[in-house]
Amino acid sequence: MFSVGDKIVYPMHGAGVIDSIEEKDILGEKQSYYILKMPGEVKVMIPTAKAETVGVRNIIDKSSADKVIGILEKDETEMDKNWNKRYRDNMDKMKSGDIYEVADVVRNLSFKQKEKGLSTGEKKMLNNAKQILVSELVLAEHASQEEVEQLVDNKINTSFMMFRAEEIQPESVVNKFIPFDGTGTND
Repeated sequence: MFSVGDKIVYPMHGAGVIDSIEEKDILGEKQSYYILKMPGEVKVMIPTAKAETVGVRNIIDKSSADKVIGILEKDETEMDKNWNKRYRDNMDKMKSGDIYEVADVVRNLSFKQKEKGLSTGEKKMLNNAKQILVSELVLAEHASQEEVEQLVDNKINTSFMMFRAEEIQPESVVNKFIPFDGTGTND
């Protein structure tokens, strides 16, 4: 059971603070709801009786936040080449509500975007995963959204440069140089 003021994560939506607990009559049924205040002044109602079932959990602590940042610093994990399978696998990771899995999706899709771009569906998934990740890190790190977004982007850019940049470097000018063979046309 959660209380007003608790910082919680609602899988597929992100992290927020319980603003209040209210009883609502919806379709003739009275239920108690957590009113979750999300970033951007969005409010979400979660039935208190179903909160655990849908995966609502407390936000991570500072130590776990450091581990999440560590995931962004690693090389991407192997993803399926088939777009549909990769999409389903990533969606399952996000639905799990596990912040480490969400960080894995953010890093992997960010790498893929830098290498060869993403489909519209995967771009939306990346944006959603990033929003979920950032919203939780903002509360865990007691930082602003801008600071956390910059931190996430910097970690991904650094790890991409470390693990992938050398693979996509254009041929150097030296490799394209045509060697002098001594049969010049100087008469």
